[in-house]
Amino acid sequence: MKPEFSVSLMCMDFLDIKNQLEILNKRADMYHIDIMDGHFCKNITLSPDFIRAAGRAAKLPMDVHLMTENPNDWLEPVAKAGATYIAPHAETINTDAFRVLARIKELGCKAGVVLNPATPLQAIEHYMGRLDMITIMTVDVGYAGQPFIPEMLDKIAQAKRLREKKGYNYKIQIDGSCNVKTFGRLREAGADVFILGSSGLFGLDADLNTAYDKMLMQYQAETKEEMQV
Repeated sequence: MKPEFSVSLMCMDFLDIKNQLEILNKRADMYHIDIMDGHFCKNITLSPDFIRAAGRAAKLPMDVHLMTENPNDWLEPVAKAGATYIAPHAETINTDAFRVLARIKELGCKAGVVLNPATPLQAIEHYMGRLDMITIMTVDVGYAGQPFIPEMLDKIAQAKRLREKKGYNYKIQIDGSCNVKTFGRLREAGADVFILGSSGLFGLDADLNTAYDKMLMQYQAETKEEMQV
């Protein structure tokens, strides 16, 4: 699969949201939206109301990451707000995973799931064939700017091997510390979608177009893949 870049909207400049979305609409492949309840992880960021408001300017698919203890409470609100993908954490749906995934599809969205670093891929093996995307956390949940956990490279490679062996169609997305220091290793392991936050995009330059150009050049240098800047 060709690489895709999903921009984490929790890292954008909230005083310049509309302008930044208009720039990113022409550059990125997807938007990543973190919904936190303050319990599953000790932070609160975006909300269904944010999704609805951003959707007035956003022209790309929206991947909604549910960092919540009770994902069922959030499925309908985020779907109605405009989610394209809905991705609860595997750790929160182990009692009703098939029902949750079916409900996501009933709501007209694509189904994803997110794995914390300490959660093995085996936790989702029985429903991997029903997923459109698997997001592998390469940092612990909750805050931007955390250090990369290199042990996750094996999990990424395992997800790719299983996809090839079983004929599954999910994308492998990486959440956490996707930047010049990790692009090469992540891509080699099997990553398809890179979530860009502070270190991978917004911190590269005050001008977002320039920052995006720098990110693409860094990705190309580290992976040796030709990218159109």
